[in-house]
Amino acid sequence: MKFCSKCGTVLKLDAKKKLYVCQKCGTKEQMEGEIVIPRNNKGQDKIIVIGKKERNLSTLPQTKVKCPKCDNAIAYWWMVQTRGIDESATQFFRCTKCGHTWRDYT
Repeated sequence: MKFCSKCGTVLKLDAKKKLYVCQKCGTKEQMEGEIVIPRNNKGQDKIIVIGKKERNLSTLPQTKVKCPKCDNAIAYWWMVQTRGIDESATQFFRCTKCGHTWRDYT
């Protein structure tokens, strides 16, 4: 990050002309060295749901909810945004006794 020598504003990089340009006062400064612009071309973000390895983790919060498989009354829970951002998140439950996992779309 480079700042304008006249007004102190952050300079914008014009990579084609190899200049730093101040958006406030119009000062132009010659760029020194090479331009390195990091790019993230990995695509979309991944949603990671807790898998088999993590089933025995006890760091998840617990709640009182009836397991549909074994009728146990306590389950771990977490939330994941599985649909559009304008829709509510999906709540997942995992039974503390049998490990059965289910979801609630409320």
